Amino acid sequence: MADLYRNRDFIPDFDEIMAETEARSREVAARADVRPGLPYGDTPRQSFDLVLPPRVAPGAPLHVFIHGGYWRAGSKEAHTLVAQPVLEAGGICALVTYDLMPGTRLGAIVGQVRAAVRAAAAEAAGLGADPGRLTVSGHSAGAHLASLLAAEAPGDAGPPDVPPLAGLLLVSGIYDLAGIPDSFLKDEAKMTHEEAADWSPLSARPLPAGRRIFTCGEAETAPFHVQAAAMDELYERAGMRSALRVEPGCNHLTVVFDLADTSRLLGQALADLVAGS
Repeated sequence: MADLYRNRDFIPDFDEIMAETEARSREVAARADVRPGLPYGDTPRQSFDLVLPPRVAPGAPLHVFIHGGYWRAGSKEAHTLVAQPVLEAGGICALVTYDLMPGTRLGAIVGQVRAAVRAAAAEAAGLGADPGRLTVSGHSAGAHLASLLAAEAPGDAGPPDVPPLAGLLLVSGIYDLAGIPDSFLKDEAKMTHEEAADWSPLSARPLPAGRRIFTCGEAETAPFHVQAAAMDELYERAGMRSALRVEPGCNHLTVVFDLADTSRLLGQALADLVAGS
């Protein structure tokens, strides 16, 4: 039986797309003002890169991007391409990374990402950014982690300690973790059923965060579509601003190309979110 979470099985050119993502990220980094490796914690991966526009206008927006990799892989450097729409909107982009499973447990990773957002907001404020114009996006596991910036999960002891958010753009996220411990990730991430229950956004208490946009690629497998729709419904029921969309022709990896390109609808949505914050 096919494992619908194993995206490699549904994307024949998986490795080529990953290589292209990294190549495009190097191109953006080569022409941008990048301040790499700013620490927010004690381990090397607890850091973020700031990508600055040519001139930071007073009161500029800050956008934080959180990469995916099923909590056990991925890097900020491979996703610098996502900064491009942020720069075009006049914003500062913070690219966050974090420690990985199985060496670090999921609850600790959630806490690291929240700490990273606090640190990025403080750093950007020192450059003239407006702390009230903070938006966040994430892809795949990064969308899961981003969603918990504005939700009180069952594993939390109270609301998360993060600055107020003006909006979230959540791309191809996993919001019900119940199927992950028994998926192909069983030996790679070693997520427990208890962790899945504690940190599933669909079981979390929604908190205000401006507006939320949930999306995934048209060619993605059923769990990504079903869970995005369920999250949109959860926030609609809570009376919070939410939108659901699907990106035509995209799979779980190529959707990042659309996110990074303002000639595509998703990239323009990112730029609009940043500019309108």
